[in-house]
Amino acid sequence: MEKTLDFTKNLYELCTENPEIIEIMKELGFGNITGKGTLNSIGRIMTIPKGATMKNISIEHIKSTFESKGYTII
Repeated sequence: MEKTLDFTKNLYELCTENPEIIEIMKELGFGNITGKGTLNSIGRIMTIPKGATMKNISIEHIKSTFESKGYTII
């Protein structure tokens, strides 16, 4: 099964569909958004691109990290 990552979905949806994403997000510097309470609240409105902008993390770095872990970005 191919692993895909849709940047238009919010973090809550992505992490519910594939919990592995939580650990990858922590590696990328998104540790605070991946907590259970935060994920259930802020995660419902936060997308990866929005979070990247807020944390000043390169979207290209995020894409390459997920791609190196076998994800296809859609």
